[in-house]
Amino acid sequence: MTEFGHLHGQVRLPTGRLVVCGCVAIRGGDESSDWLDFYIPLGALDHAGIAYWDGRPFFRSDVMDEWLAAIGTETFKSASFSLGVIGFDVSGCTDASTLAGELPKTRDIGYLLPQGNVLHYGAANT
Repeated sequence: MTEFGHLHGQVRLPTGRLVVCGCVAIRGGDESSDWLDFYIPLGALDHAGIAYWDGRPFFRSDVMDEWLAAIGTETFKSASFSLGVIGFDVSGCTDASTLAGELPKTRDIGYLLPQGNVLHYGAANT
């Protein structure tokens, strides 16, 4: 994917609205992890009528979090990964080795964490 750079496109939200989105691969190099960032601009969420801020510390939409977790879960079936994170500006916020196979009990972002061949989703709970 890095050969294509930063990709822009459209995606249909769980509400049925078609909005702009973007995706970029970030190669870690050395011992770092590679990241695949998929995002929907806040203006697109506004235009689609998705509420994403309710006073909590981070922009978040339970509807969008669940939708993104479902995409990650489906992706894992054909392209396994060591960690997925869901939330606002989460790229590089942690890594699989830091979590050591355990979902944090208190989560301000969502986590997709494999344990064996099973992917577990820990929704944001703060």
